[in-house]
Order: sequence, then C-alpha cells, then structure tokens
Amino acid sequence: MLTKDQVLESLKQVKYPGFSRDIVSFGLVKQVTVNKDEVAVAMQLTSANGEISSAIRTGAEAVLRKLPGVARVKVDVQAQAPAQAAAHGGLPTPQRVPGVSRILAVASGKGGVGKTTVSVNLACALAMLGQKIGLMDCDVYGPSVPLMMNVQEPPTASDAEHINPLTNYGVKLMSIGLLVDRDTPVIWRGPMIMKTVQQFIHHVNWAPLDLLLVDLPPGTGDAQLSLAQTTVVDGGIIVTTPQDASLGVVRKGIGMFQKVNVPITGLIENMSYFACPHCNQRTEIFAHGGGRREAQRLEIPFLGELPIYPEIRVGSDTGVPVVVSAPESPAGKAFLEIARVLIEKVK
Repeated sequence: MLTKDQVLESLKQVKYPGFSRDIVSFGLVKQVTVNKDEVAVAMQLTSANGEISSAIRTGAEAVLRKLPGVARVKVDVQAQAPAQAAAHGGLPTPQRVPGVSRILAVASGKGGVGKTTVSVNLACALAMLGQKIGLMDCDVYGPSVPLMMNVQEPPTASDAEHINPLTNYGVKLMSIGLLVDRDTPVIWRGPMIMKTVQQFIHHVNWAPLDLLLVDLPPGTGDAQLSLAQTTVVDGGIIVTTPQDASLGVVRKGIGMFQKVNVPITGLIENMSYFACPHCNQRTEIFAHGGGRREAQRLEIPFLGELPIYPEIRVGSDTGVPVVVSAPESPAGKAFLEIARVLIEKVK
C-alpha cells in the first residue's frame, strides 16, 4: 500500500521554478493524504504568481500519477502574498537576526580567488576599526576559517537551542569546522546544508553586531540559496582576480545575488599585483585593472585592490591574518582601506 513517505519522496523530483531545490525541502508541502488509490497533496506558497503555482501543480501531478496503484491525484496549491515575501518568489520569508545590524555575504563565481582570505582579513580589519564583527563560515565542505583565525576548540552551548560563537582578534566566529573532526569529510545533501545554515544564522548568539560577514563557498549552490531563504542579506561582496578566467564568472555570482534579491555592495580585486617585500617593486602577474573595469561595465561599486604578498599566505597558514600581524604592510593597508570604504557604504 502506498505511504506518505513514498509520496513525499516522489514530490522531491519537483524543483521550485528557477531553483535547484525541490518543493519538499523548501517546506511547501503542508499535508499529504493517501486513501486507497487516491492521493491528495496540499501546498502553500507565499506568492500570488500564477505561473509558479501552475508549474508546481503540474509537476506534482505528473510525478504522483506515475506512482504504482494511484488512480486519482488532487494537488491543491494555496497562494498568499505578504508584501515582505512577495519579492522572494513564494519562498519562506527571510528573517532579520536580532541584534545584528547588517549582514554581508562574500562570494565568488569560482574557487581559488582567495575569497576566504579576503573574508578573514576584512573581518579583522573592520574589528580593528572599532566595529562589532562576526564571521560565519558557510563553506560546509571545505571550512578553512578555523585555521586562518587560529580557533580549534568546539563552541559551548548557552541553552538547549543556542551556541556561543568563539572569538579571536575581536571577531566572533562560527564554522562547521569547529563541530567536526578536522580530517573528517562532510558528506551532506542539500537539506542538511540548509539546516546547518539556518542554525548558524538563527541559533548562534551573534548579538550585538554591527556587521556579520558570511563567507560563502564557491559557486551558486545550496548554501547560497539557503542563506538568502533564511535571513535578510543586506548586500553581497564579489571577490575576483584580474585575469579573464575569473572575471568571466563574476557575472554568475552577481546573477546569483540578483536572483535572490540581494543588492551588490561591491567588487574586490584580489591578487591584483605582486608587492616585493624587499624592494617594494610592483609586478602585475595576472594583468591588472580587470576587476575595476568589470565593475564599471556592470555598474557596481569597486571596493579596492589587494596585492599578492607573501605574508598573506603565511598569515593564512599560521592563523594570524596579515592585517593583524603586519597592518603597516602593503597588504595590511589595502585591507584596512577597503574596510573603511565598506564602513561608509553600509552606513
């Protein structure tokens, strides 16, 4: 005999229009009734967009009719459109985090551009300038914030539902790397990532913060969508390098933020040039200026350039970010200047 679990498993084949996530993991299926050879499903959307409702209903009916022994299928899609949720295409309404003034997500269209290095040093620079800063590592599969920020001990719980972030260099920190063994791979599907992102946002004692930076994994996958679905993100920062291979995917990262209605705070060009620590000579290894030109072409703010500097790599490996260990170095000054620009923009 057909079960509710079989119906839900079948409905996971139906993707929410425009997303890779299915309607079950998005929490749209509210009720499933199985009566002999009849299946009835009730769903609820927070959008009055008829095209979305129709697409979901059609897709659900199609997969349910394929189930063995099913003679009749009824799919009821109720649509509501609260003003705050309408802009999010019918997904659950993102919520503010109490005590956190602003949330900025740091992203890149591809890996290898130094996004986490930028996130870590930028967080420390903002803290050095007097801001109350948090840094959330959203890279579930490859968390590197604990290493770069020299924090390894597991966090403590304040009650049954909330945990206390760790703190170093004046920055509050949370990462999946603090909750699992360093050498243990995290092998999770989308719903588990979604749940982790929700817990890290709403069940960590972040407050009070002026700004929470969220270090996203490369690409445009589950973590990015879960963050935008879970909370109100005030802006997105794109990290790129000067060469065409990186700039070519910048617009994908921008498109991802636009898809989930997150404004672009600005673009940062990392590895812009090599600053020799001995003679201060500047060498443009990966060309130069591509990030600024791309920002101008896309009509988004350009936040600044960061050099290739040996101490940046050393700081990442030893857990002492260069902006902390050498604030007067070319790299340290560059991070502090971008932090100052960012403070003015979020105001």
